[in-house]
Order: sequence, then structure tokens, then C-alpha cells
Amino acid sequence: MAAVAALISILLAGTGLIGSVTGLSPITSETSDASGNGVSLAGALISLAGLAGLAISAAALLRIRKRVLQAEHPDALSAQTDLAYQMMEAGDTAGARDRLAALLPVYERVMGAEHPDTLAARGNLAALTGQMGDAATAREQLTALLPSLEQVLGAEDPNTLAFQSRLAHWTGKAGDAATAREQLTALLPTYERTLGAEHPDALSVRHDLAVWTGEAGDPATARDRLAALIPVLERVQGAEHPHTLSLLDNFACMTGKAGDAAGARDRLAALLPVYERVMGAEHFGTLSVRHDLAVWMGEAGDPVTARDRLAALLPVQERVLGIGHPDTLDTRRHLTRWAEASGRGSGDGG
Repeated sequence: MAAVAALISILLAGTGLIGSVTGLSPITSETSDASGNGVSLAGALISLAGLAGLAISAAALLRIRKRVLQAEHPDALSAQTDLAYQMMEAGDTAGARDRLAALLPVYERVMGAEHPDTLAARGNLAALTGQMGDAATAREQLTALLPSLEQVLGAEDPNTLAFQSRLAHWTGKAGDAATAREQLTALLPTYERTLGAEHPDALSVRHDLAVWTGEAGDPATARDRLAALIPVLERVQGAEHPHTLSLLDNFACMTGKAGDAAGARDRLAALLPVYERVMGAEHFGTLSVRHDLAVWMGEAGDPVTARDRLAALLPVQERVLGIGHPDTLDTRRHLTRWAEASGRGSGDGG
């Protein structure tokens, strides 16, 4: 075992990236060597590291592969892609998007424009583009991608369905809630038939359908559908799973939009500390809940607190998301609104 550890340490010399690392995405790409015997260098290294009691991060594995493979070998591309996903999970959405954008032409040249890995890279790049605030471009990229997915993978392949769901999401985010609702209404029966009614992806489509139903003008129906979905997600995925927490955020907001601002405020006040503990204080979901709580405080009759909370949130969003991100712009708009409202209130009271 000491010899194994020494070998891997040599490959990682100077990286400072070997040690106990947890929460890593698996690297599953298997590529035959030059003799065609199907040996995966990455898999062998991971197995050796496990025997030696070591864990290898995606960044460290990428450096190993680059040392022993050409930079555009499929295994090296897989490692670079995996590193991008870890950057995204760590909150560096811009860095992940830029890395995938740089990798995409390499995928197209090395693997082919319609290889499943290339198509996946295109879809994930679109999603990251949307998360960075450009919903319209994300929608256009996914619209262009779907015919290739249907041709290569099949219309009901789980990956094709997933990107159809993403298309609906970014269609709604780009301002067309009614079309998003219609796309998800058509998609949900296929999900339930092919994956099962309580598959996490089917539940996610139910969640999104409820949200876009509300955004399209029917918040009461959205609220009721989300309320019915809460116990299912809590049972299937867990009470503090990120998807469950997102559902609770949307349920609170639809409660407010259906006419109960105080109820929305109280639900969000209870939800925020859970988000901060589970997701982190500066996770984009946590920042969204802080925004929602401030807004519904204002709607429930406390414009001064709404103003102060939004004023504290804005510089954090500018630093984490960027000054031009839609969430940052929305906070700035609401801050102006509640600052004006609190000023009128003070004047009336004087």
C-alpha cells in the first residue's frame, strides 16, 4: 500500500490536492487504451487510491490525466467537465460556465457534434447560462439542442426529458409563463409513465408546473398544488433536501400572491434559518429566500424592515451573483419601492 500511495503522490507532486476529500461527483467515463483492452486509467487510479486510503479530487485527477494522457483524450475531457460541475456545486457558476464554454468546441472536435457527451455539455452550458441571468439565451440553446437529443437518444430518454423540463423552466424565466405551463403540462404524463409518479424528476416537473401555473395568473391553484406536493417530497426526498426547501419557498410566495401576505412572511421567516444552515448563507437559494422574506414583510405592512433587509441583501447579491443578474436587479427594484413606501409612511406619521 505504501508503494501505491507513493506512486499516486508522484503523479500529484506539487498539486497539493491529495488527501481526504468528500462530496465529489463520480467520474464514470471509461475509455479503452491504445491496445483496445478496455482499461480505464481513471478507474484504475481511483481504485489504487482507495486501496491506499486516499481520495482524489476532480482537480487532482485532471492533473494526473494530463500528465499521462494527451489533454484532449476523452478521459482528460471527462475530468475537466467533472471539475466544472464541482465549481458549480461550490457556487462558482460563472467559472463553471466559462470552463464548459471552452470545453464545448473540444468535445465537438474530438467526440463529434452529436456524441451524447457533447450533447450533455451543450445542455449543461445552456443551464449555466440561464443561472448566470441570461434566460433567453438558455431557452434558445435548449430549443436548438432538443431535436438532436430526440434523434440520438430518443424522445423519451430520461436525458431528453430532463432537458425538455429545463427548456420549460428557462422559457418561463425568459418571461413566457403561459408557454412554460403548457410545456410542463404536456411533459408530466410522460415522466409519470416512464419514470413513475414519485420519481424525483417527475416530482420536480409537478413542482415546476405548479409554479408556472401561479406565474401565469392562478396563484391559488399553484398554492394548493404545492401544498399537496410538500408531504410527498418530505417523504421521498427528505424534509431538508434542497428540492423540498425550494418547494417550501415557492409555496410561501404563492400563499402571498393568493392574498395571505402575513402567512407568506411567517413561512419564509421560519424557512430562512434552515436554508442558511443546509445550503449556506450565500447560496443563491438562500439569497432568494432573504429577498422573498423582505418583500413579503413589506407586503404585510412593514415597509421599513423590508427596505432595511433589501439594503443589506443588495451588496451581497452584487458580489455573489453580479450587478446585472436578474435577482440583483429585482432586489434593487424592490428596494426602491420599499424605500419610497417607508418614506411616505414616515411623512404621514409626522
